[in-house]
Amino acid sequence: MAPSFRLRLKDHEVLLGTIVSLASPEVAEVLSAAGFDWLFIDAEHSPLDALAIQRIVQGAGSTPCLVRLARGDEVSIKKALDVGAAGIIGPMVNTAEAAAHVVQWAKYAPLGTRGVGVGRAHGYGFVFQDYVSRANAETVVVVQAEHIEAVNNMEAIVQVPGVDAVLVGPYDLSASLGRLGEVAHPDVVAAIERVTQTCRAANLPLGIFGMTADAVRPYIEQGFTLITIGIDTVLLGTAARQMLAQIKR
Repeated sequence: MAPSFRLRLKDHEVLLGTIVSLASPEVAEVLSAAGFDWLFIDAEHSPLDALAIQRIVQGAGSTPCLVRLARGDEVSIKKALDVGAAGIIGPMVNTAEAAAHVVQWAKYAPLGTRGVGVGRAHGYGFVFQDYVSRANAETVVVVQAEHIEAVNNMEAIVQVPGVDAVLVGPYDLSASLGRLGEVAHPDVVAAIERVTQTCRAANLPLGIFGMTADAVRPYIEQGFTLITIGIDTVLLGTAARQMLAQIKR
């Protein structure tokens, strides 16, 4: 039996994903067929609701999906996991207390307080007992470090049991430092380096987002393993522009 996505993550395997923001299972199906290790479903910066997320997870087939929540609250976490996501990404997790709440709501008792329902993840009831017996061990919990407050609290955040990885959000982090979009500014680089060193010391996997392969390659070389490259809309638009430019030349 193949190891779960969570085990692959905790083993620091390099896992390449991309952001899905379009409410189309076909897009997820194409990206899955392209060979990504996982898909990053963005419910924070897109109009995706729970049903759209479920359709995307269905389209992705065997490719694990992590849902970045619109907000890190109990209901959002429950719905994302019940539709069959492999895990969740908590946005703006700036304190250890916030990280502990995200873990608590993502795990069934006795590790947490995740509500018990019957949905797609449970095979609509047909594999309920099997799912709940595996869920705590296999559900991935990622927290985002995308604010200077999170950076300043990182030593405490990485000690929260059940946090599987820290995903750096360089653009929001730059904004919190008064350097919106200046992800190469020394202040932003220094903040990311502090997160990097803290996670390394705790042996906690690190993730990051970049628009291109060149943007994320330096981080992979530094040991980042949960990698997000590009966005579905940008991938589509870039390919279309490149094709048109070739024809027009």
